[in-house]
Amino acid sequence: MNYKVMGIAAGRKNGNSEILLKEALMECEAQGAEMTMINLRDYHIRDCTGCTSCTKAMSEGKNAGCILDKKDDKKRIMDVMLKQDAVIFSVPTYDLMPASTYLTFAHRSLSYETAFLETIGAIEHKDRVAGLISVGGSTRSWQSMALEGLQATMFTTDLNVVDMLLAERVPGSGQCLLDDDLMQRAKTLGAHIMEAVKTPADQRQWLGEEDMGWCPNCHSNALVLGEEQWDGLHYPVECQVCGAGGTLEDDGKGGWKFVIAENGLLKDRTTVSGRAKHLKEIEETQGGFYGNPKSLQLVRERKKKYMDKKFKTIDKGGTKE
Repeated sequence: MNYKVMGIAAGRKNGNSEILLKEALMECEAQGAEMTMINLRDYHIRDCTGCTSCTKAMSEGKNAGCILDKKDDKKRIMDVMLKQDAVIFSVPTYDLMPASTYLTFAHRSLSYETAFLETIGAIEHKDRVAGLISVGGSTRSWQSMALEGLQATMFTTDLNVVDMLLAERVPGSGQCLLDDDLMQRAKTLGAHIMEAVKTPADQRQWLGEEDMGWCPNCHSNALVLGEEQWDGLHYPVECQVCGAGGTLEDDGKGGWKFVIAENGLLKDRTTVSGRAKHLKEIEETQGGFYGNPKSLQLVRERKKKYMDKKFKTIDKGGTKE
């Protein structure tokens, strides 16, 4: 079988992000995969406008797509990306989280929510895997939301993360080439991607570092105190990334471990069923709003006060060559 693997970078041309990505992709290529690679900096991607047209349609059981699909390169990229068996993302971190170039691209993916599109029969299910590479000039303390930020953008398009790499202390362009262990780790990530795509979807497992992260479900390193959900569901502690719920328990070694409750994966964002639960929330909250003429009229009346209120601003000026 000819597997398709795509690499998506979001950093400087020929910089650490691209180099580490290419090292991983070359391993995939060596194992016979058909390769595609892009750098998002070469494409025009507009910001999500927050118009809610895609989610409004979802609450009505329709697929509206994105109103910006014909105005930039997002759809052109997605049409290729969604046909892949695996995608490897490599993104720099400038301040704790993934760079804005990548986030602008990722935040436009809600209209491609596979759980919804599959539910209404607009698309057929396709199992995909992903590898994540985050690159920064400091240690994890200054990249503390980097991999987690990337993970949080994988669910919408049903990408199952099987390995993650945090490249630390490589601020200079190409500096990663001086770290043989880091380059080998990128190559190993590529090998893990190929191992995953060659494994039946229902047998795929996490292939990264065994003890990575607090969460045994998605291996993120971010936990938060739980709160009651829209439907009354509550866990004392939740994984900030995948939504797994449970408690912190003594590990018997002087530390703590996150233990997922028996029903703790009800809203697991890494699964179609878990995300479908969120679609029910959209129907309840947004659908209830747009479908209530009295609420819409009341908002229009109250909104006028804020539309009419003006404050001093800053001249746009402009850059002159």
